Amino acid sequence: MGGGGDGWKADEVFDGANGYAYDDLIFLPGHISFAIDEVDMTSKVTRNITLRTPILSSPMDTVTEAPMAIALALLGGMGIIHANQTIDSQASMVSKVKRYENGFIMDPYVLGPNNTVADVDTIKQKYGYSSIPITENGQLGGVLVGIITSRDIDMITDRNLKVMDIMSTDLVVGREPITLTEANQKLQSSKVGKLPILNKDGELVAMISRNDLKKNKTFPHATKDQNKQLRVAAAVPTVEGQDEWARAEALVAAGADLIVLDSEQGDSDIQIKMLKKFKHHFPTVDVVAGNVVSCRQCKPLLDAGADGLRVGMGASSVGTSGEVSAIGRPQATAVYSIAKYAKQNYGVPVIADGGIGNSGQLMKAVALGASSVICGSMFAGSEESPGEYFYHEGMRVKSFRGMRTMPQIRRNSSATPKHSGVSNPFPLMESPTPSKNVRLGVSAAVVDKGSVHNLIPYIIMGVKHGMQDMGIKKVPILHDALYSGQLRMECRSSSAQKEGAVHDLKRAPNPNPRSPFRGPRNVAGINNRWD
Repeated sequence: MGGGGDGWKADEVFDGANGYAYDDLIFLPGHISFAIDEVDMTSKVTRNITLRTPILSSPMDTVTEAPMAIALALLGGMGIIHANQTIDSQASMVSKVKRYENGFIMDPYVLGPNNTVADVDTIKQKYGYSSIPITENGQLGGVLVGIITSRDIDMITDRNLKVMDIMSTDLVVGREPITLTEANQKLQSSKVGKLPILNKDGELVAMISRNDLKKNKTFPHATKDQNKQLRVAAAVPTVEGQDEWARAEALVAAGADLIVLDSEQGDSDIQIKMLKKFKHHFPTVDVVAGNVVSCRQCKPLLDAGADGLRVGMGASSVGTSGEVSAIGRPQATAVYSIAKYAKQNYGVPVIADGGIGNSGQLMKAVALGASSVICGSMFAGSEESPGEYFYHEGMRVKSFRGMRTMPQIRRNSSATPKHSGVSNPFPLMESPTPSKNVRLGVSAAVVDKGSVHNLIPYIIMGVKHGMQDMGIKKVPILHDALYSGQLRMECRSSSAQKEGAVHDLKRAPNPNPRSPFRGPRNVAGINNRWD
């Protein structure tokens, strides 16, 4: 039995009589016997995918598109690209992430000798690549005859000039069989930007890039697949009356590493049917199901083959389902209950989704059994989030909205902005059934936070300090301590919560509105919790 001086075990706190949010709890310290750099945040997000930084960005149209997914993956996390767009647009974003950093580039863009400089311009404008291998038949697998780079075409005025007239033909190449390490060494020693890989017949089979070597050095913890490409997740809605199977197929074809079935209430016939169908057709691609907040909800999803669970209903900073529909559960209680059930009965990790606005709340989610977290408001307003900045009462802000601010009906290409939030930050859809037009979220704006490349390291360092103060080096050890009773905690009164935060001070104006660490509160109706 626990005691007041030594705190309480988790199962004593979560005894079923009350539901708790993250701020209701505080953890007791342990013994420090190691340096902060020894804390390892590596954790599973699903059965088969591990993250060095256990953070995912929310599949919201004001949070995650390709730039956010790339940034998260480089920093060791993963982005979930939202589905509030056409299938082609979402699949294209997945492809952009997969092509951003490669080991062997197995599907490079290839042109033929009779293509023009204008064709190179098109590839550069659409995909960002200006170094293109040239083969006899203009296809991968053809005999390599040259390569065209930006240096070859920058000063060309006639964009209809054929590439065979200006391409480089004195090439450094790698030949099969060759390992990635050997190819990288040859790339470095030859001081070229791209290294084509040829088979014994001189046919192009792959490429590697010098830029990727630089990225590997700058981002050593990046989340990559077996081909050394960045990992990316994508959302597939499971909504009554919509068949999203074509979307799921397109996302897998584009290279998505993880499919997230996206629904406020995941325990439904349509999600279970989609989950079983997906695991039958794509058994090697992991699927996260949800959202759920009770063990009764998650059991049928786990039985159907879910590789991970998304936990949270009503905890989002822009969600109002608790007020509108009276459905949900306090997030700390939901995370602890489901994480324990899923781990002990199925060995499946859970993702805490919602209620996280600072490193302390992230620390609590992980300490309560979550293997990773999904953040939305934390990343909204950053440079990598979709949309353009605008000014509100003298502050630079971006739009941010809950994904249920309008009915979840499929948008066609004419109704969906190419880049969410640019031309119309808060677009509304006309519902064919007005009686169903119930909004379970709000639209607002958040202050400019700068880049997530500065924000995430700060967040993770806060979590590492928390684990060090507990005397625990690794996330799996933390979870073992939770379930064994070694980890102790207490519930906090409202006065204790006030005492644990900044209080009784007159706050000075923020001299740097772009700082992620201090910022004005209550911007356009939403609480910016980075102070």
